[in-house]
Amino acid sequence: MEGEILRKGEDIILRVTDLAEKDQCFGRLDNGMAVMVSGMLAVGDRVRGRIKKVRQRYIEAIAVELLEPSPDRTPPVCTYFGVCGGCKLMHITYGAQLLYKQKKVRDALEHLGNFIDPPVYPVHGSPSPLYYRNKIEFSFSNMRYLLHEELSLEQLSRPKEFALGFHTPGNFEKVIDIDYCFLAKEEMNQALELTRTFALEHALVPYAAKAHTGFLRNLVVRCSEGYQEIMINLVTSWHDEELMQRYRMYLEAGMAGKKITVVNNVTQRHNNVATGEVEFLLCGTGYITERLGGLDFRISANSFFQTNSSQAEVLYQTILEVADLHPDDTVYDLYCGTGTITLYLAKHCRRVVGLEVVESSIHDARSNAELNGVSNVLFCQVDLKDFHAMLDTLSDYDTPQVIITDPPRAGMHPKALTTMLRLRPKRVVYVSCNPASLARDGKEIALHGYKLLSVQPVDMFPQTSHIESVACFERCSAC
Repeated sequence: MEGEILRKGEDIILRVTDLAEKDQCFGRLDNGMAVMVSGMLAVGDRVRGRIKKVRQRYIEAIAVELLEPSPDRTPPVCTYFGVCGGCKLMHITYGAQLLYKQKKVRDALEHLGNFIDPPVYPVHGSPSPLYYRNKIEFSFSNMRYLLHEELSLEQLSRPKEFALGFHTPGNFEKVIDIDYCFLAKEEMNQALELTRTFALEHALVPYAAKAHTGFLRNLVVRCSEGYQEIMINLVTSWHDEELMQRYRMYLEAGMAGKKITVVNNVTQRHNNVATGEVEFLLCGTGYITERLGGLDFRISANSFFQTNSSQAEVLYQTILEVADLHPDDTVYDLYCGTGTITLYLAKHCRRVVGLEVVESSIHDARSNAELNGVSNVLFCQVDLKDFHAMLDTLSDYDTPQVIITDPPRAGMHPKALTTMLRLRPKRVVYVSCNPASLARDGKEIALHGYKLLSVQPVDMFPQTSHIESVACFERCSAC
């Protein structure tokens, strides 16, 4: 193929050598030309691809035939695989998923952070690659996504105007009507089926995203592993007290013997966010309680909490180990959320200060501290970009020896990063859900006299490309 001019629409043959973002993979032709090929592929697959675009340095193609499967392939257990965007890696063995995620973190640190041979450890894998989520959000829609096998049918087995499940990738209107999710716990799938049946029997109208009409918007189900409690949150456009009481009784009958609480969140916002401005308690306490590391955490309908409880404990224990705390240490926990990391560390040091912008999260953090009898913590509501303005308020507290930062996917705000480095803690423990932002911020931390000691990835989301990492930076003694 050397010297041959390649054109759009022509077929090429290549072997996949690496995974990329979304459903793209990487390979090379015999002449060395790079190819980005889309399709649910695995490293080692030999495929026939069809050229979509020819660029100066690489080709974009789509896989049209699998010629030789990779030894890392495994049959996906879910019938919606390839249509639903939730489990991009379900066709790859779990061991290969972990190797890919370790490489993803290392590549980001090397290519984006300019770290030479970064100390990225093997990934802490999940003991349960399926059924691990403690929270799942389903969406309603008046536009059901038709599966490939339905397109040729004259008569459909279920209505086109009702769907309860997951949005198709890149489409905020259409929803795949899901019967069963293999990441959700059994009780979540039970609540899904009961809610669908109730809605269809009562002819309830699902939300139309473009017209902003309809009653049913979202179904959010949470479970606690520690206490086996279930929360069912139906998000609607308005509150119908009589109907909601019927729904509550229907759930109680269908989930008899299980400890459930049911709430109705109401919103009229023109978006698909599964939270409400007003909440109505239909039965139970309105919250569930999870237990991690000997601590209880109260979780309300709109609280943030890690979605994999068993791996959350692994994550927090990893943070504790690399922080290397001493009894007299003061610790700052930036982007502390509902205070789970703050409280987990509190008994190992003198005091912990948690900083977070979301008011409801700070309220939950203080409630969780009181619930567990933890008194050596202080929670402050602050936008971390204004962190520098808080330093006078915190002047009664010692300069932190250790700072934990767990920023959102975009990474730390530059002003927050500058203020953190100005405090010159002995150690910075950076918890990241995005290797690219870890690499970018890590590069800046290293430029200010810190050495990257370790990076421990933790797989919080098996079957997906997401990976959490705990990076530990230590200030050089001469700095």
